[in-house]
Amino acid sequence: MSKHQPPCLAALALFTSAAAAPWPRWEGPLGNGHIPETMAAPTSIPSSLAPAWRTSVGGGLASPVVAEGRVVLLEAEGEREVVRAYDAASGRRLWHADLDTVFRDHLPVGPRATALVDGDRLYVQSCRGEFRCLALSDGTTLWRVNFVNDFGAEFHGEVGDAAGAARHGYTAAPWVDGDRIFVAAGGRAGASIVCFDKRSGRVLWRSQNDGAGYAALALANVAGRRQLLAFTAEALLGLDPDSGILLWRCPVRTSFGRHITTPRAAHDLVLASSHQAGLLAVRPPPAGSPAAVPLEPVWTSRVHAINVSPFVIVGSYLYGLGPSRRLMCVDTRTGERAWWREQFTGAPLKHDWSAILVAGERLLILAGNGRLLMVAADPTDFRLLAGPVEICGPNWCMPAWDGRHLYVRDETSLRAIELPAATPTSQ
Repeated sequence: MSKHQPPCLAALALFTSAAAAPWPRWEGPLGNGHIPETMAAPTSIPSSLAPAWRTSVGGGLASPVVAEGRVVLLEAEGEREVVRAYDAASGRRLWHADLDTVFRDHLPVGPRATALVDGDRLYVQSCRGEFRCLALSDGTTLWRVNFVNDFGAEFHGEVGDAAGAARHGYTAAPWVDGDRIFVAAGGRAGASIVCFDKRSGRVLWRSQNDGAGYAALALANVAGRRQLLAFTAEALLGLDPDSGILLWRCPVRTSFGRHITTPRAAHDLVLASSHQAGLLAVRPPPAGSPAAVPLEPVWTSRVHAINVSPFVIVGSYLYGLGPSRRLMCVDTRTGERAWWREQFTGAPLKHDWSAILVAGERLLILAGNGRLLMVAADPTDFRLLAGPVEICGPNWCMPAWDGRHLYVRDETSLRAIELPAATPTSQ
């Protein structure tokens, strides 16, 4: 194991529910972009890659997830947002379920929140804040809530000074932990973050008054305790996952609350980024500290601001898409840049998106221009290991990996791409 690679197995204790499926949620079984060591990981990229199958899909920015031989995707169909399940081996449609009326703004039309699979259940949400638990087998609704109607959340659309999810729709992926599921409901009357019993939909707790941002929730061990991390439209914060009690809060104020990056724990720090506030790190207080500790960033770097792309952390270093669409490596301890690379795909990127998966000491990158490449997770320099190879059209989505195939969504299609993979190093 490289000195730059953290032990993924130690992290598995946090992720006992959704991790049973190959790629059950946003950024995979661990929820952080890392392919677990118990899973076969891609080792190279052939110079020519024809899809094992390809099927047309409706519009949307939700990423695919894979479980129980199914690929699940949220799409637009006419004036409706729908959920579809596809056969992972062939791409054949298995079932679809209606979700909500489509929402329109200047972005591509369609659902924007990635589904989450947990056992025999599927959790989905619409742009307008409709949240449902479905049966994975056939899409039957088992329970539902609506963030606006049930928790007093706001949804105005792209008008006036509406900020966060109230402006561009609910995109924040939920998080399952044991018998609970956490969602970013955005209710300003004490229901910014809500915890449900995942089987019944019963509310277990609700917390905070922030409007929802766009960032997925995350659970992490940091500062000696488990914390639910949230990047709302107004702050980066940590909650006690058992009670919803606020542990700490770092205000982050920007125009329109465009906070998109999933919070990440790196040793004793929590990192997040926005296009205006920049890349920032906070140090949560240790266990036993008074609740609701207000925090200021340990460091902030506006020159390394990440706009919309998720970033990954390997060891003490962050890899992500920085300003001017450069791939960059940043020391999480100081905010100082180790390196960055322009036009790392060999062709211009038309928008601020590149999805990164960590495969041991390698980074598998699907760029927004549809090119796939493999780069060393090396803080000393940019090292291209394979590719780039064009595998799809322009895209805004995180691919899903099942140990053999990479499932990729672009603006019009869903594809399965087979990649060479190594036998898992750990069981």
